[in-house]
Amino acid sequence: MRQIEHHETPQADRISLVQKSAYSIGMLVNNLQAAALPAMVVILNLGLGMSPVLVGIIGFAPRIFDALSDPMMGYISDHTMTRWGRRRPYIFAGAILAGIVFAAMWQLPPGHSESFYFWTFLTASILYFLAYTIYATPFVAFGFEMTPDYHERTRLQAFANTVGQLAWLGVPWFYAIMASDLFDNTVHGARVLALWVGGAICLLGIFPAIFCREKIVSIPGESKIDDGLLKVQGFWGHTKDFLQGIGTALKCRPFAKLCSATFLVFNGYQLGASFSLYVIIYYVFLGDNEQAGNLFGWFGTLTAVSTLVVIPLTAWISTKIGKRETFLITISLSLVGYAMKWIGYNPEHPYWLLASCPFVAFGTGSLFTLMGSMVADVCDYDELESKQRREGVFGAIYWWMVKVGMALAGLLTGIMLEISGFDVALKESQSGGTLLLLRIFDVGVPLISSAIAIWIISTYEITEARAYEIRAELERRRGKPDELTGEDILSV
Repeated sequence: MRQIEHHETPQADRISLVQKSAYSIGMLVNNLQAAALPAMVVILNLGLGMSPVLVGIIGFAPRIFDALSDPMMGYISDHTMTRWGRRRPYIFAGAILAGIVFAAMWQLPPGHSESFYFWTFLTASILYFLAYTIYATPFVAFGFEMTPDYHERTRLQAFANTVGQLAWLGVPWFYAIMASDLFDNTVHGARVLALWVGGAICLLGIFPAIFCREKIVSIPGESKIDDGLLKVQGFWGHTKDFLQGIGTALKCRPFAKLCSATFLVFNGYQLGASFSLYVIIYYVFLGDNEQAGNLFGWFGTLTAVSTLVVIPLTAWISTKIGKRETFLITISLSLVGYAMKWIGYNPEHPYWLLASCPFVAFGTGSLFTLMGSMVADVCDYDELESKQRREGVFGAIYWWMVKVGMALAGLLTGIMLEISGFDVALKESQSGGTLLLLRIFDVGVPLISSAIAIWIISTYEITEARAYEIRAELERRRGKPDELTGEDILSV
């Protein structure tokens, strides 16, 4: 493929190793929060015997609240100005709140009805996702504004996603841990594991708030929320601004394409992967939980290790051929991996499944490395059109799309399990028709959704040359971003 000419990143636009490392630890926590709940929620079905439809509702319903809380949190952090910056106070508080709620929500007392567990866990899930929003939305926006450089943005996302990938190394083993002999049963295992996860979220999540510095772009005429109080426009003025900002973001064509592609790739993968454990348990190992947990863990671990290689490779390729072209190549390779899973589900040779891992990793590894960088470019594009900096709103809407997709994946998993005829009471076997449908869902959903995403991104319009043109115009208009002065370390 033809190598294109690209810009070199000036020293002033580079992010220090300390700040990259601190932000990357935050990405590890962000991924842990996103991955841990779906990995453990299977216990409600397989451990407590809850209906898969009710489990699906638990996965979906909190996203209704996310529909408002995510973009609202983005707007609030965009318009906040404190002595510690716009994002860091929320990151600090959100990490502590999310860790505490996550640890507490799994301490379910034994011996209660399905209805009790459903309403208790649903309420706890809503509180958890609210705390997660307080952390994640400002954190994502923080990454968009740490550098104005086209390539340094990709390097930051690659560095952060490489560290963040460590979460995906551990999470696939959660079921094996909960089902191990260390605990009385899987429900007991979930209680203890939740305490470990919650503690990690609290302790590591505050790193970006303490060690990273903010670069602030001051645009004349923008209103701010000073120390949490609505100023200048008043409540209704900010409400109007908030709603208009969401509408403008959704009408931004490049941004809509990024959201659509991410929704299809990531959530198609998540929906398909929701059936993987069921296929491994009941098709490959005929109900043997221990062997299934080991294979599932190795599959997740090998995919995560492969992703660690894919992420920096993606960043390097993108500086040679561009972000759009890199996306088209890496997601196409992931299609090969999904197709290979069909062959890998072989009861006689169960570990053939691992051959698909390196190819599947091209989808999971390249997606957020490229998309995080591309959304940052879109924020510049939006400022050129709107004369506002709205990283928080754009980041919130982007990740809300991801979370809605994850919620839909949870809801659809329950519905599709019912359609397949899956019966949790059958401990060692399911019908042949059920097992066939589960494998079709597992392989077919990500194949189709990722293929559609490739078609969408083939028309994405912000090239490297266009991105630098936009940056030059913005800096002529309002000058370069300034690093936050005053207190560089968040005082507590």
